[in-house]
Amino acid sequence: MLDLPKRHCETDSTRAENMADTQKQIVTVGVTGASGAILAQKTLALLEEDPRVGRIHLVITEAGQRLFAEELGITSGDLRQLPSRILGHPVGKIEGLPNKDVGASIASGSYAVDSMVIIPCSMGTLGAIAGGISDDLVSRAADVMLKEGRKLVLCVRDTPFNRVHLENMLRAQQAGAVIMPAVPAFYHHPKTIDDLVTQYVCRVLAQIGLAQEQMYRWAGTPAAKKAEA
Repeated sequence: MLDLPKRHCETDSTRAENMADTQKQIVTVGVTGASGAILAQKTLALLEEDPRVGRIHLVITEAGQRLFAEELGITSGDLRQLPSRILGHPVGKIEGLPNKDVGASIASGSYAVDSMVIIPCSMGTLGAIAGGISDDLVSRAADVMLKEGRKLVLCVRDTPFNRVHLENMLRAQQAGAVIMPAVPAFYHHPKTIDDLVTQYVCRVLAQIGLAQEQMYRWAGTPAAKKAEA
């Protein structure tokens, strides 16, 4: 019997890293070219501040990088510095991953990611996910979430929907994804755009088990409460 030295492998390293944060969630955030960069910005801000989150993997498509530049005036530049530029301050949890890197950790089901949110999610990305086409990291990571039975939320952002869009939503939902169109709510009497954005993003995070204190929760109309008293 050969006495071979134990070799260190990437799987062992990944397992050790994941076990170090067993009590904290690992979340992947994908950003595509559909309008709504402010939604992604708010999502990252809340996740960065949430003590229940240990690590955030950020993947932005080429169109998504253009989205940040056009809607928020944030250029891509060095990918490692992009999360800090998006939030306007240094970050400690967010790791930017190149969308072309289909060999990244999140492209494998053996890497433990608790949930993934694509916000905003373009119709093109939705179509790729619904069709099982994993030709970039965003679509591959989403495919991994579905095949592993993990939480995937697709914040689709387009209007009006054509039949192809609707059928792709149905196909993705049947595969296990949560379809959550970027539709604002008004029952909490929002006064600013940030009020609208925050409520929507809080609803999204609640879907992945990260309910936020600032989320408005409907408790019934005053008239209904009075009638019950």
